[in-house]
Amino acid sequence: MEQRHPRRWLILIVLCLSTLVLVIDNMVLTVAVPPLAEDLGATAQDTQWILDSYILVFAGLLLTAGGLSDRFGRRKIMIIGLALFGASSLLATFAADPVQLIVGRVVMGVGGALVMPSTLSILITVFDDAERRKAMAAWSAVAMVGLVGGPVLGGALIAWFWWGAVFLINVPIAVLAIIAALVLMPESKGPWQKPDPFGAILSVIGMTALVGTIIELPRNGLTHPGTLIAGAVAVLGLAGFVCWEARTPSPMVPLKLFRDRNFSGGSLSLTLVQIGNGGLLLVLTQFLQFVLGYSPTQAGLAFIPMAVASLAFNTLGAALGQKVGNRACAVVGMVLVAAAFGLLATVSAEEGFAMLAFDLALLGAGAGLAQPAAIAALMGAVPPEQAGVGSALNDTIQQMGAALGIAVLGSVLSGSFAAAMPASTPEPARHSLPDALVVPGLAETARDAFTSALSTTFLASAGGVLVAAVVAFGMLRDRKAETSAEERPAPVLSN
Repeated sequence: MEQRHPRRWLILIVLCLSTLVLVIDNMVLTVAVPPLAEDLGATAQDTQWILDSYILVFAGLLLTAGGLSDRFGRRKIMIIGLALFGASSLLATFAADPVQLIVGRVVMGVGGALVMPSTLSILITVFDDAERRKAMAAWSAVAMVGLVGGPVLGGALIAWFWWGAVFLINVPIAVLAIIAALVLMPESKGPWQKPDPFGAILSVIGMTALVGTIIELPRNGLTHPGTLIAGAVAVLGLAGFVCWEARTPSPMVPLKLFRDRNFSGGSLSLTLVQIGNGGLLLVLTQFLQFVLGYSPTQAGLAFIPMAVASLAFNTLGAALGQKVGNRACAVVGMVLVAAAFGLLATVSAEEGFAMLAFDLALLGAGAGLAQPAAIAALMGAVPPEQAGVGSALNDTIQQMGAALGIAVLGSVLSGSFAAAMPASTPEPARHSLPDALVVPGLAETARDAFTSALSTTFLASAGGVLVAAVVAFGMLRDRKAETSAEERPAPVLSN
């Protein structure tokens, strides 16, 4: 049996730090947009590009970045990504106009795409089967902390300093992670394969267009020319990518991975869970601020019960998973998440925070059990020499699920809200709670309509997560000794 890496737990800290900076950056921006838009004189279109440019580039490059890390070295690609992310954060910090900030966000997207697949692929090559579940639980827990803590941190930084601080904080973290990676991490890569530039181009075109379609759909509707063109490019690009990858002798993404029921089952169930979860922050933060009257910082703090429960059950799930397996943890966790969404569907302005805190804690507990188990099942099907592209597929699946969730659930929320508003309501106020709140005599009706729409949205989320639980139960299988680490080809390691 191969000896465990002596610095593996220190390496995990570096990987978690690298993941944390990406997650926090995305979340702090949500509270930084109003002051930066005012300071830079950004139009509504500029603001949309500041938000969307990062995710378009990030999602579009993920698969290509995963393939590059397998071919050229995961540590090397991660360090390049961290350097790009840190440098572009500095550019964004001192941006003098919207164009400079958008350029900074684009380069941050490139850096993030290089970092994200490398973190999980290094994790699964440094840790063996016996410890990998614990390491993955810690990695997932840190991502959850960033998700919940980002808005709180962003609010505090803006209150104490200025909007540029939400980008400046990335720089020392990136520098620290680079130094630690150079000192602590071994290099790892798969066996050399011929590059697949045509596959990479098709992947970038298809994925970028898909994200663009998801962004355009709730904004302009299905029949808008922008949505239709982006959708057509996405279909052609991704269909071309699949056809090319199935025919080329050196594919960037080995499609045979999807023949493994753990990989395909884990992928599908994670997508459905992320669709259910995708609209959570979008919907609930509006409810907390516009219906309950919370400040942005208070709204962020309200998610602490979910983060604490997720951390606790990540740890518990790592221990349970060794005994009961990935499938049981994933299914039970998803059922708990669905139950939490069902309870959130009953929330009202009169109940107070205690019931909401319980619902969010239940959701965090379910997510803490389900997500690491589903990821462990998915990544357990990936050969170590393809860990980078396997990790990129996992990241892409979750990004697409979350983006779809925001688009689909955002549409459900908007449609349900409009249907619950009086027919005489002015058009902008029929589709937007903030707009409705400024119409004289309409505030109370709008809050009631939004609460009703929130209930419909969370019931839809519960249904999606229940379907994910059924998929996980039907498709996931816990691997036995025959797929132990000793029988798999080892990645190439070097110091």
